[in-house]
Amino acid sequence: MTPTEQKSLLSIAMLAAFADQSKTDRERDEVRQVAESLGSDLNVAAIYQDVLLGRTGVASAAAGLSTPALRQLAYEIAIGVCDADGLRNDAETRFLASLGNALGLNQPAMDAAAVEADALATAPLESVAVAVGIATATTTAAQAPEAGLDRDILHASILNGALELLPQSMASLAIIPLQMRLVYRVGTAYGFQLDRGHIKDLLATLGVGLTGQYLEGIGRKLIGGLLGSVGKAATGAAFSFATTYALGQVAKRYYAGGRVMSTAMLQQAFAEFTAQGRSLQQQYLPRIQEQARTLDLGKIMSAVGLR
Repeated sequence: MTPTEQKSLLSIAMLAAFADQSKTDRERDEVRQVAESLGSDLNVAAIYQDVLLGRTGVASAAAGLSTPALRQLAYEIAIGVCDADGLRNDAETRFLASLGNALGLNQPAMDAAAVEADALATAPLESVAVAVGIATATTTAAQAPEAGLDRDILHASILNGALELLPQSMASLAIIPLQMRLVYRVGTAYGFQLDRGHIKDLLATLGVGLTGQYLEGIGRKLIGGLLGSVGKAATGAAFSFATTYALGQVAKRYYAGGRVMSTAMLQQAFAEFTAQGRSLQQQYLPRIQEQARTLDLGKIMSAVGLR
């Protein structure tokens, strides 16, 4: 993959992040942090600025992709970014139609790419990936579910770390709903019935941006994994393991205590558990790598009820 092709793919991912014209401070900060964290021979911050200021558009970004495979990949990445925080809105749908035309894709190709991303964005929270190692938290608060939940949190963290090691862009998109389902299971174990909106608000409070998280994972694959960089893949695995671990542990503390923690308390706990997760990731790295070697993305889709 040439530097021009890398730049085009990352530009399209960023264009997708801003497709709904909702350039809020949170969204700008989220994408800026992504740009700063990726690092590569590309000037990622400059790419971000070109997109933000309108110097790069769909047509010019698409023109930099010379093969059908890369054009299809660009479209799949864009769908993943648009769906990362929920099923896309009308503005994002129009953006994707424009992008598909600029990439020269036919309608069947665009429809096929959208099916799995849409299913992941709208799948019921109660679906559980038992077949890939995530156990179901079925105990009640009165039954002291802490030990079982700790096991579930660890399994989910290992799985999401392994997903970051897979080359498919859809693997990164699967991390987000799996994290949301983990929070849902923890809340349910303590007697709370949660909806998608509540969980998204909790993640936002903790500073876990859904679009940014997906875009960061894709960026690592584009300028790391797709170029054969083991270091970038390992960084992604560590990030997803630690983030998932911290989400699960904070949720356990939050719901066990009756949801009375302040924003500051939640954010402090998340920072502490993220640091703990980074330390644990090294201990569990062999299990993450082993799971990645045997992981079938299709199996994950089936396990969460998407196939």
